[in-house]
Amino acid sequence: MPKIKTNSGAKKRFTLTGTGKIKRKHAFHSHILTKKTKKAKRNLVHSGLVDNANINQVKELLCMK
Repeated sequence: MPKIKTNSGAKKRFTLTGTGKIKRKHAFHSHILTKKTKKAKRNLVHSGLVDNANINQVKELLCMK
């Protein structure tokens, strides 16, 4: 039986917290920033947690299941 490989894109995008939750970054903060307000750009800087609806998908990509 071959080993299961971690998805390369997922391991760059997600990190684990100390309690085992999965952290993510917000989208829409890399380019086309001139039309976005200061408030919108500032709120995109902060990291968030993966939603409960997507946890199983992300864990599968990270080979955590």
